[in-house]
Amino acid sequence: MSDALQIVPPSHPLRGRVSPPGSKSITNRALLLAALARGTSRLTGALKSDDTARMAEALIAMGVKVSEPDATTFVVESTGKLMAPAAPLFLGNAGTATRFLTAAVALVDGTVIVDGDQHMRLRPIQPLVDALRQLGVVADAPTGCPPVTIAGTGGFPGTAVTLDAGLSSQYLSAILMLAAGGDHAVDITLAGDAIGARGYVDLTLAGMAHFGARYSQTGPGAWRVEGTGYTARDFHIEPDASAATYLWAASVLTGGSIDLGVPTSDFTQPDAKSAEIIAQFPHMPAVIDGSQMQDAVPTMAVLAAFNLTPVRFVGIANLRVKECDRINALSTELNRIQPGLAEEVGDDLIVHADPRLMHAQSRNARSKIETYADHRIAMSFALAGLKIGGIVILDPKCVGKTYPGYWDALRGLGVELRDA
Repeated sequence: MSDALQIVPPSHPLRGRVSPPGSKSITNRALLLAALARGTSRLTGALKSDDTARMAEALIAMGVKVSEPDATTFVVESTGKLMAPAAPLFLGNAGTATRFLTAAVALVDGTVIVDGDQHMRLRPIQPLVDALRQLGVVADAPTGCPPVTIAGTGGFPGTAVTLDAGLSSQYLSAILMLAAGGDHAVDITLAGDAIGARGYVDLTLAGMAHFGARYSQTGPGAWRVEGTGYTARDFHIEPDASAATYLWAASVLTGGSIDLGVPTSDFTQPDAKSAEIIAQFPHMPAVIDGSQMQDAVPTMAVLAAFNLTPVRFVGIANLRVKECDRINALSTELNRIQPGLAEEVGDDLIVHADPRLMHAQSRNARSKIETYADHRIAMSFALAGLKIGGIVILDPKCVGKTYPGYWDALRGLGVELRDA
């Protein structure tokens, strides 16, 4: 693949069937839970991408056997114990793998360094480190971001932790999964009501229960997790709702019909809530709260550029600490397409819709979209190219983080992509 792809606006509605890849969020949870379980677990429908490869590689480095018999299956064989790796765990810019493993390696008897690339080293992890220290884990992150050094002792003595999950629900998910791997009950309480995408915590708890953990919710933001350990289980992973958002948007934007092979109602991931909003196009709501469907915000923001009326996205401050500052990236690149199309107001994003863009196929100016090594920026702005001539996506390979087959999916629907 070249370093840039030009999207040629199709002259027809996009119709056909596309099978989204497996859920990244569920795949990485299932890989870790299976690794912490004694026995063999077969994970089907799984995502094979950069992010899940990082998790699998890290588990292998800690003595877990992970095989891949086909394109959508992982087989995980484990003693239920993680061993100290011979070198630091390098996780690229995989946020789920980094946060989850930072907690899980407390169960290792030995020192583990969890690190990432230059982007990951800018993503906050201090609240998770603070929570680990409350459990008696020796953990250190000098910059408040990776790398993190954990001096594991094979367990943790603490029985209670109060956690700030305002920046990311992944901190809470990491502590929940760790807690069941200990040998005693742990009480976990949220500090305040703020939590990023609470629905992902439900995914975590469902996965834990599937692998044999027991827990109870003791309050609106409090849980008691028993020290049960985990039991190997086979597990089928549902398609990725965040990936589905691009296909839902492509369908309404072109007046087409794209069959994903699974009803929207079958998705349990938080981003599936965006389907109702996307379906309202070109009459999207004036205000959209993206707090509980954060990865769908880039999709909806680009779609909002074509809406009949402006759209303000609120509750999205956490987008500033994703793979890039997504609020700034969305504003900057929308304005690259047309000056004044978007603006940042505090941590809100206002998209000043211009429905005339629906008829901009013949535009001659080439808008080169900077993607900031962020897969979601690349995939969402490709949607603009379905209606606006001259859209060029830089670094298109970055979609491999979560959806390696994205460009092939567009081609399969009849979209022409040219090396630029």
